[in-house]
Amino acid sequence: MEADIENASSRRTLPRNIWAVTLTSFFTDISSEMLFNLVPLFLANVLGVRTAVIGLIDGIAETTASLMKVYSGALSDKLGRRKWLAVAGYALSTISKPFLYFANAWGWVLGVRFADRMGKGIRTAPRDALVADSINENQRGLAFGIHRAGDTAGAFLGLLAAAVIVWLTQSGAAELSRRTFQIAVLVSIVPAVLGVLALVLGAADVTNAGKGSAPMRLSFTGMDARFKVFLFVAVLFMLGNSSDSFIILLGQNRGLDVLQIMLMLMTFNFIYAALAGPLGSLSDKIGRRKLIIGGWIAYGLVYLGFAFSHTGWHVWVLFALYGVYYAATEGVAKALVADFVPEAQRGAAYGLYNAAIGITVLPASVIAGLLWQGAGSWTGFGASAPFFFGASLALLAGILFWRLVK
Repeated sequence: MEADIENASSRRTLPRNIWAVTLTSFFTDISSEMLFNLVPLFLANVLGVRTAVIGLIDGIAETTASLMKVYSGALSDKLGRRKWLAVAGYALSTISKPFLYFANAWGWVLGVRFADRMGKGIRTAPRDALVADSINENQRGLAFGIHRAGDTAGAFLGLLAAAVIVWLTQSGAAELSRRTFQIAVLVSIVPAVLGVLALVLGAADVTNAGKGSAPMRLSFTGMDARFKVFLFVAVLFMLGNSSDSFIILLGQNRGLDVLQIMLMLMTFNFIYAALAGPLGSLSDKIGRRKLIIGGWIAYGLVYLGFAFSHTGWHVWVLFALYGVYYAATEGVAKALVADFVPEAQRGAAYGLYNAAIGITVLPASVIAGLLWQGAGSWTGFGASAPFFFGASLALLAGILFWRLVK
């Protein structure tokens, strides 16, 4: 009871910036999740694109974001300003989404995903640094956990909106229709605009963020050795963590229809949102390393489950448990980065971290697509192959993190 009272009090004392950034992510994820979780189904069901190309599109989009994150984070250190770079990134993503309405070939989808991820690349490192600059070390895990919870609550509502659209336009259909996708595109514009406005009106730059006159750094010079090792281990882990588009396709492969897939994604986001804040706060008390290792173990077990799944319900239950991994690692890892680097280098550090993770999505997604497409003839595993691969790398990365990062 006392712990609950303490946590509630801590949440009430969080600075305004934390709530403004959380609200922005909340609205943005309502928009993005109602749309981009339908994209792999749109590519496969409407445009007839194969899994290798879907993996390539996701990989290129994420790599684009990653390269921009390095520069944007370092630039925010140089300027000593985080907010307006983040606003520019959110605005670019908002402007790009309506063009999906006109998509009639996978090149359109690639173009929109490229622009959307470019916006994400511009905003992510300055936004994360703004959160870190706005909170003291003892509440850092809680702040990032609350942010992830708001982000994921938005994802839940976005998926709910997508599920309602699917139910109203094609309930029970095994495959997505073009009309349903276009309606989702139009609806997604409203929360995207609200997200930009929330950041413009609600957040303020922290006056001591960055050094302003310091040279812009795009290297690891002067950074803690633990940060470098953690980054290496995280990249190894992410090499087996392909786009979640493959989990969506696995669900359809195992028998789920479009509406059931939306409900499956909602279940995942509900668990993620419910646990992100408490687990982030827990990392302030017991240490971030333990939670990240535990989350990676959970990931490996879930991916093994995906590999052995036979029905859509198996995938649904496992994807719900997948939310535990996200809640234990996403916000906590970003808090750990802030623990490792000085304030004046946080933008660059978040840029390097997010870039390294994002760049790895390209080979990870391409490998997963090729394994899925070709493993049936090579090994007999078929759709299970990418998940065996991901589980193996998660185990290896967890061992290295345990042994090397103290």
